Amino acid sequence: MSRVFNFSAGPAMLPQSVIERARAEMLDWRGSGMSVMEMSHRGKEYMSIAAKAEADLRELLAIPSHYKVLFLQGGASSQFAMVPMNLLRGMGAADYINTGDWSIRAIHEAEKYCKVNVAATTKADNFTSVPSQAELKLSSDAAYVHYCPNETIRGVEFPYIPETHGIPLVADMSSTLLSRPLDVSKFGLIYAGAQKNIGPAGLCVVIVREDLIGKTIPGTPTMFDYKIHADNESMYNTPATYSWYLAGLVFEWLKELGGLSAMAAINQRKAEKLYAAIDSSGFYTNPVARECRSWMNVPFMLPREEFNEHFLKEAKEAGLTTLKGHRLLGGMRASIYNAMPEEGVDALIAFMADFARRYG
Repeated sequence: MSRVFNFSAGPAMLPQSVIERARAEMLDWRGSGMSVMEMSHRGKEYMSIAAKAEADLRELLAIPSHYKVLFLQGGASSQFAMVPMNLLRGMGAADYINTGDWSIRAIHEAEKYCKVNVAATTKADNFTSVPSQAELKLSSDAAYVHYCPNETIRGVEFPYIPETHGIPLVADMSSTLLSRPLDVSKFGLIYAGAQKNIGPAGLCVVIVREDLIGKTIPGTPTMFDYKIHADNESMYNTPATYSWYLAGLVFEWLKELGGLSAMAAINQRKAEKLYAAIDSSGFYTNPVARECRSWMNVPFMLPREEFNEHFLKEAKEAGLTTLKGHRLLGGMRASIYNAMPEEGVDALIAFMADFARRYG
């Protein structure tokens, strides 16, 4: 059976070598006589898997020792509530930068717990750019500043890390974490759903500075308290054990590849060649400001809407799947996360050129 090139925005492709290794270990993990998914999360076998995954992630991102790494459930969407519950710390307001649909969801959830100051928004240009540093109207009394570095739906990415002048910076990095090197010390908290660049769905990674936890708002559920999870090494309850294990295999794969600098070079090359194909085609268009184009999610429009179904059908026949754009935007979207091999992008570019020749 041949595998397709899956351009889904998430759950997304996993590295083939990771899947093959998981298959080899499925029935018997290293002589234990059982599958990882059958293991007690408190048994020595699984504890070793969890510890190595955290150590490898810390190494990949050079995470400082005064940051906690949590492997949680509930996806990134649970973090929309957990962030204000944990980071307000007795303060009544937070700043949010609005650059699209995921920012909006985070804002709506935070409004249940505090006053939200929208420090900047690009709604006026239909979220096809990000605000500059000079445009950010940050509050002096904000408990934290929240932003989404990459908006998956519209393919808009920050080309810089906002300067917050000492206020903790919070980032929803669900679609960019591990795609390139990152200075974790610039952030108070980073969270990321696993199903883009980390592993399968069911897991959310949180990286949080220790001094920011332990002061939740009254009424915070136990399961929403970062300190509870930190004190229990993400095992206060049964974690998403198999997703955590697979994430660990992905971390090993990244290390074998040469780390995040090597991954960044591949990702930048994939994105640049795909955007170049769109821009030079005279057939496809991308609405995002060039300096804000995402490396991970590349939306593109065909000149006529009636071409869309033909494009999707023929692409699928060519082994290129899940290219339909989000329902809010239409058109097409190619998500080219870490596990999308360069040959997949090359195959898409070749198909797009042939389609434009035949329909243009």
